[in-house]
Amino acid sequence: MSGITLVVEDPGWRRHRGLQARLKLAAQTAARAVKLRGEITILLADDARLESLNHDFRGKAKPTNVLSFPQADGGDIAIAHGVVAREAREQGKRFADHAIHLTVHGVLHLAGYDHIKPKDAKFMEPLEVKILGRLGIADPYETVSQ
Repeated sequence: MSGITLVVEDPGWRRHRGLQARLKLAAQTAARAVKLRGEITILLADDARLESLNHDFRGKAKPTNVLSFPQADGGDIAIAHGVVAREAREQGKRFADHAIHLTVHGVLHLAGYDHIKPKDAKFMEPLEVKILGRLGIADPYETVSQ
């Protein structure tokens, strides 16, 4: 693994003590698990930036939680603070845990994993759960009963 660079655009990301180090560790752990060796840049942005990127690269005029842009054995990941905060609240998860999950998810996309087709999701999601377990994060796909 050559390196992980974090770029913090939205100051909201700085309010979470210790999160940047945990995101770097999550990216390193996921990259090692899938033998991704290149540079990874993680943009910690706001919803407007992710909406713009989502529109420009996917033709979707709405913000999303995470986007991945694969390059030669590495790439870029962008994560939206507001979307992550809202999803964490709605799903009853800690913000940091959800952000770490999305970081791992993004790295797996950089490595070529996908979840659009159910057969692909059956391979990608257990790998995410295994990596998150190494990081002390609960299975994000487990249904929580109310």
